[in-house]
Amino acid sequence: MKIEARIFELLTAFFFVAAIIYTICTAFASKGIEWVGVVGMFFSGGLTLIAGTYFRFVARRVEIRPEDYEDAEVEDGAGELGFFSPHSWWPILIAAGAAMFGIGFATGNFWFAIFASVVIIGTAAGLVFEYHVGPEKH
Repeated sequence: MKIEARIFELLTAFFFVAAIIYTICTAFASKGIEWVGVVGMFFSGGLTLIAGTYFRFVARRVEIRPEDYEDAEVEDGAGELGFFSPHSWWPILIAAGAAMFGIGFATGNFWFAIFASVVIIGTAAGLVFEYHVGPEKH
């Protein structure tokens, strides 16, 4: 996990440096700073910072994986990798909420975008707590 954390930390540095350079370069243009690109690059740096921080914390808690050994075989990493819920409808509902938000925001119907934000929060909570209810609730 340390390698993945290092990759995301390098990406964070790249995005922040590129955003600063881009801001300076577009500031000297005739039309001024191009804010969409600047904000997008800073947000990309923030997202890679979040991912890199997560990997750094997880790397402290997990034991050494087979991928970290140079002489490891493919079968050393065999076994269960985690839990996947193939019957869950929550990701589809989250995507529908995101589509509703995009439509509402793009058309200027901010009341619809606010409603879609509530839908996204509710469906994300449903996804997170899907298996935290008792068997009698299903």
